[in-house]
Amino acid sequence: MLKITRAANGEVVFTLSGRLDAENVAELKALFGSEGNGRRIVLDLKDLTLVDQGAVSFLNRCEADNITLKNSPAYIREWITRERNQS
Repeated sequence: MLKITRAANGEVVFTLSGRLDAENVAELKALFGSEGNGRRIVLDLKDLTLVDQGAVSFLNRCEADNITLKNSPAYIREWITRERNQS
């Protein structure tokens, strides 16, 4: 289960808690799309406990699209880096 909390103060911060899998990606994309153009988006991953390959690919694309990943657990950061290096 994934819980998404939104906070805004100049930038929009989505805090993700729980499990992020490929099924949640569409929901996050819709949330990003509902934000105004030019607003900086940050994903706070400090409470993320589990991700799958689809979620890692999505997070990698987020960084490529200038979405900041904050407080990423080491195993997620390592997986993103590994995927980026394989591309």
